[in-house]
Parts: sequence; C-alpha cells; structure tokens
Amino acid sequence: MVLAGPNGSGKSSLLRVLAGLTPPEAGKLTWNGADITEDRGEHHRRLHFVGHSDALKPVLSVGEMVGFWAGMHGQTVDIHAILGKFGLEKAVKLPCRYLSAGQKRRLALLRLISSPAPLWLLDEPLTSLDTEATEQLLAAIAAHRAEGGSIVLSTHAPVELPGAVRLSLADFRPARLVIEA
Repeated sequence: MVLAGPNGSGKSSLLRVLAGLTPPEAGKLTWNGADITEDRGEHHRRLHFVGHSDALKPVLSVGEMVGFWAGMHGQTVDIHAILGKFGLEKAVKLPCRYLSAGQKRRLALLRLISSPAPLWLLDEPLTSLDTEATEQLLAAIAAHRAEGGSIVLSTHAPVELPGAVRLSLADFRPARLVIEA
C-alpha cells in the first residue's frame, strides 16, 4: 500500500498505529484476527518500521549495525554482501557518526534486508536517497512483495509499486475539534 497526502495529513501517525507504537483513537488493530495488543512483542517481531529517525548508533561501525540487526532476529548474514546491496561495502568499518544523510538512510533501510520480517512500514523511505539508491530500494521492495511480504509506504514522491493500493489521506478530513469556553 502506498500512503499519499500532504504534510500533516496523518501518514506518519497511521504508520505508527500500524506498528503498534501509538494506540488507535477508536477500534482495534488486528493481525489475522488477533488484536495486536494481546502480544505486542510478537507484533513487533513480524514487522520493520523505518521512520524519519535512522535509529543508528553513532559509535558503532556500519558493519556492526548490520550485524546487530541480523542478530536481533537470530540471523547470520554476509555483512559485505548486505552492504553491497546499497553500495556501503567500503564503509564497513566506518563509525555511523561519519556517514552522510544519504548513507545513513541507506544503512537504516538495510535493516529490511539483514533480517526477515513479513511487514515493512516505511515512512518517507526515499528521503535523502539518490537515484541509484532509490532504484535499489524499489528492487528490494519488489523482491519482498514477490516473496509474499507486505509493504505500507508513505511518500510525497511519485512511487509506482505495481499492483499496490494507493490511499490518499488528503481524501479524508479529520474531525473538527471544538473547544467551548
């Protein structure tokens, strides 16, 4: 699913609800019929949420970050091969604090590839990416979808995901808040 809409329309808020980080204002969120609040840990294990913050430890090296993410999900990965997916293999020993904005974003997105999760929630994932990295991310998204994975992606940029539902939050008006004195 592609979430579109202007700034402030609720795209990031909706992704945070889907991730179980913000409770819904009304109703409940379910996965295969089960309320996600019944086992938040299980819900968090089945998804990757990449928000505006890159969630990188400045003192860890690029390779250590990938190893950390893989280890969190019990995976053993070829760190150089993973880094090669987004052209970061030469930065394997570089501390994250020295990365450019685009490199930080690419590394944060490598979390998706370094450990499996069926649901990817991506908040403006194309921000700070150059054309090559954008193509690499779109290829990773296509591969994930082809393997049965699900994606919910918010964007301002025109993104084509064949067969994806597009939801414009501009089509929904929030309830008006009335404060009486």
